[in-house]
Amino acid sequence: MFNLSNDKPVVGKASIVIEKPEEHIFNFIGTELLANYPRWSPEVHELEKLTEGPLGLGTICRQVRVDQGNRSESTFRIITFEPHIHICFDGVSNSFRCDYLLEPANPAATQITFTFELLSLELHMRPFEKLIHIAIQDGAERTVRNIKHLIEVDSF
Repeated sequence: MFNLSNDKPVVGKASIVIEKPEEHIFNFIGTELLANYPRWSPEVHELEKLTEGPLGLGTICRQVRVDQGNRSESTFRIITFEPHIHICFDGVSNSFRCDYLLEPANPAATQITFTFELLSLELHMRPFEKLIHIAIQDGAERTVRNIKHLIEVDSF
């Protein structure tokens, strides 16, 4: 009668073209993630790398976020780190995924596609799934706009 399982993630996805080449954008969102992530996502109040060595595949980070007045702490692992093409991280302590895919739009521009997936919802949150989806989609669109603005206007 009632289906209480919800294995389907709640997804927000947005794309935008940035007037810079892929390597420039990857340096901003990938190589310089620790410095720039709090800039394009101002909800991130703390960000630290927990693993040794250079940032890359397998790196684990801890973040403290304040979203709409709610403080949360989580860790994530970089699961894809393909220079100039793709960076993706998965939540370790929470069930989420952030994915940034870069594709050439023309010789001097790049399309960035950002996908955020909330991989599971707790039972008490399921009645609010549509509202959560709207918030996640708005967040995805804001993320790509913020990255574009920071790269094109602020000329990182």
